[in-house]
Amino acid sequence: MEHLRRHPVAIAAALAFLARLPALTRPVRADEAGFLLVARSWDPQPDSMFGPFWVDRPPSLIVVFRAVDELGGVTTLRVLGALVVAATVLLVGALGREVATARAAGWAAAAAAALLSNPMIDVVAVKGELLALPLLTGSMLLASRSVRRTSPPLALAAGVAAGLAVGLKQNLVTGLVFAGVLIVVAWRTGRLPGGRALALASAGAAGAAVPVVATILWARTAGVRLGTLWEAVYGFRAEAAGVIADGSTDAPERRATVLLLIAVGCGLLALVAGLLAHLRGAWDDDPPVVAATLAVVATDLVGLAGGGSFWRDYLTPLVPGAALCVALVAARPGPEARRVRGTVLATVASAAVAMVAWVGWNATGQQEFDEVRTGEALRTAAAPGDTLVAFGGRADLQYASGLGSPYPYLWSLPMRTRDPGYADLRALLAGPDAPTWLVEWASFRSWAPTPSDELVRVVEERYVAHGAACNGHPIYLLRGADRPEPTPACG
Repeated sequence: MEHLRRHPVAIAAALAFLARLPALTRPVRADEAGFLLVARSWDPQPDSMFGPFWVDRPPSLIVVFRAVDELGGVTTLRVLGALVVAATVLLVGALGREVATARAAGWAAAAAAALLSNPMIDVVAVKGELLALPLLTGSMLLASRSVRRTSPPLALAAGVAAGLAVGLKQNLVTGLVFAGVLIVVAWRTGRLPGGRALALASAGAAGAAVPVVATILWARTAGVRLGTLWEAVYGFRAEAAGVIADGSTDAPERRATVLLLIAVGCGLLALVAGLLAHLRGAWDDDPPVVAATLAVVATDLVGLAGGGSFWRDYLTPLVPGAALCVALVAARPGPEARRVRGTVLATVASAAVAMVAWVGWNATGQQEFDEVRTGEALRTAAAPGDTLVAFGGRADLQYASGLGSPYPYLWSLPMRTRDPGYADLRALLAGPDAPTWLVEWASFRSWAPTPSDELVRVVEERYVAHGAACNGHPIYLLRGADRPEPTPACG
């Protein structure tokens, strides 16, 4: 207990690191597999930022995954995820000390560690949302110090860190929002003279521009058109939002309900509500930081809602904002601090219970990995030079198969957005580069019933049913090819 009182942040970081290690035993997840495949085949072209495969992410993220792939693949990625989580908790502690007190920092670090160790959110997959957390938290720490010390160099560094976070996931702008609101409110409340506020804002903006300029220079050097870069990073999102809105809302609504229940069950909403319940007192203590924290939480919530898909790991970017809420209330005297400490303890308990349940579920073989098992069966049945397309975009199946794909879309949303009538897919299946294997992981009629009729006709002409995936859907083999029937070891 003495060590816990003396080194709460370090202990929280160590426990968060350990909580991610069971992920080393889990198969690759769909997004991880997709990013690794994109990175592995990266070949920039004027009209295709990544070459054979298409993904709506900044090139900086693919740089990270290319390095990870060269250093060991999925295992290296999971170790990196554990290190990222530990670094985030340490930075949350430093940020808590900067904006509040050392004791409050310990509670903020405990909250961050609990949220990042809760399987209800995710303790396995490593993606841009997770990789960006140290950059976001670090940028907030540097921004806070730059205002308190009136240091343009620190503001410059904060801007660089915030810009790098955007390079890992394009909607993660909370580092920039935090710094901007912090400077403006500090100026408006008389805590920062106008000239110094302008100097800090200018330095921060210059820092944020550095990753943007570097990305543009890379695109020009690699021969990628700037329009191609813009379309992949931002333009696609508007088109995809229309596709999501035009489709069935049943699945997104179910995921949104589950996401809300998880946000309540893991304690995240309660941590944020703690600041809202004691807003007046916290505002009296430090208006700039409170305003910046509220802006961060609001921006994260808007980004979550704007994504439209409501996956569980969309809660990950909310962790720094929630931890800031804890630090600001835990630093206050009296019952307010006791209540928030109780909420943090409940958050820790939620993570512990969920972790025990998750480990037990996996240890007893209850967790199904149908996509990976199907891919492994295809790897066994395939011959050298075979190729595969998984309709519905299961990159984990594609990755596990070890087979190349002549179709550029490893995710369903890019497929539905950029090939809405499946004209490209039909031409591929009917042409000389048709894949050897075709897996109907999602039903051909899932999203576009009328164009699917034409797609089904092409499949019937060129392919024969040759086994079944773990979800019961058919696996097709190109007519004329002679291969053993895949037999997945389904759970």
